[in-house]
Amino acid sequence: MIAEMKKPEEQEVSLGKKEGEEKFSEISSEMPKLLNHKEEKSMNKVQAKNVHCWYGDFHVLRDINMEIKQNTVTALIGPSGCGKSTFLRTFNRMNDLIEGFKLEGEVLIDNKDIFAKDVRVNELRKKVGMVFQKPNPFPKTIFENVAYGLRVNGVTHKKFIEETVERSLRQAALWDEVKDKLNKNALSLSGGQQQRLCIARAIAVEPSVVLMDEPASALDPISSAKIEDLIWELKPKYTILIVTHNMQQAARVSDKTAFFYLGDLVEYDDTKTIFTNPKKEQTQNYITGRFG
Repeated sequence: MIAEMKKPEEQEVSLGKKEGEEKFSEISSEMPKLLNHKEEKSMNKVQAKNVHCWYGDFHVLRDINMEIKQNTVTALIGPSGCGKSTFLRTFNRMNDLIEGFKLEGEVLIDNKDIFAKDVRVNELRKKVGMVFQKPNPFPKTIFENVAYGLRVNGVTHKKFIEETVERSLRQAALWDEVKDKLNKNALSLSGGQQQRLCIARAIAVEPSVVLMDEPASALDPISSAKIEDLIWELKPKYTILIVTHNMQQAARVSDKTAFFYLGDLVEYDDTKTIFTNPKKEQTQNYITGRFG
C-alpha cells in the first residue's frame, strides 16, 4: 500500500491516492515478466565518487556516488532536466564541449580517473561508445558508416575492416537486413535500422562501455523492441548505461536503475527493487506517475 502523499514539491502534479495505488499495482504485477534476468556478480567497471557538475552557476548534479558492475545494464531515469543525461555524458567527457561546464569529484573507468590530466579524450572515446537519441548516420554508405571509426584510427587493412564491419552489423542485429546493400546510402534505411547502424558504428572500435541516451524514444514500438533485444544481447560483451523515460523499458533491459531528481541521485538499486519495493517515497511517486 502506498503511503499517504505528503505536500507536493514544486513541479509535481498530484494524482489521486487510489489512482496511484492502481498504477503501482499494475507496474508491480508486470515485474515478474519484465525482470526475468539475473544480476551479474563482477568487478566495478564504472564509478562516480562525490561528483558535482555545473553549467556556469547552475549546479546540475550534486554529490553523485555510484558503482556500476562490468557487463551489466544500468538505466538512468527521472523527469526532464534532472541531470541524468549530463551524468551519462560525463563518462565520455562530452560535456567538455559545453561552455561553462565544470566537474568536481572522480569519474573512474577500470579504476582510472578519466578527468586526470594525462587522459587523452580521443583515446577515452574509443573505449566509451555513444548512441544518441536520434539516429545520426553519416551521409555515406552503410559500409563506410561502420568502417568510419576504424579508418579515422588509422586502420587500413581491407580484410580486417570488412570482417569488423560484418561482425559489428551482426552484433547490432542488422546484417541480414543490409548485407546485400552495403554500398547504399545509410540515410535510405528506416529509423530503427539507422539506430541499429549507429550502434554497429559505436561498437566497431570495440569499446568496453556503451552509453545510450534515449536510443528508442524516436522509434516505433517494433523498432524499440528490437533495440531492447539488442541491448540484452550486447550485455555479455559491454557495460551499458541507458537514459530512458520509459519505465517499462527500464524494467525490461536493466539490471540496476538509478532515479535522479533535480540534480540528486534519489535512489540506486536493483531494478526489481526500484520498481516493486522502492525505499524512497519520492521514487515510488515517480514510477507510479504522481509527477514527472
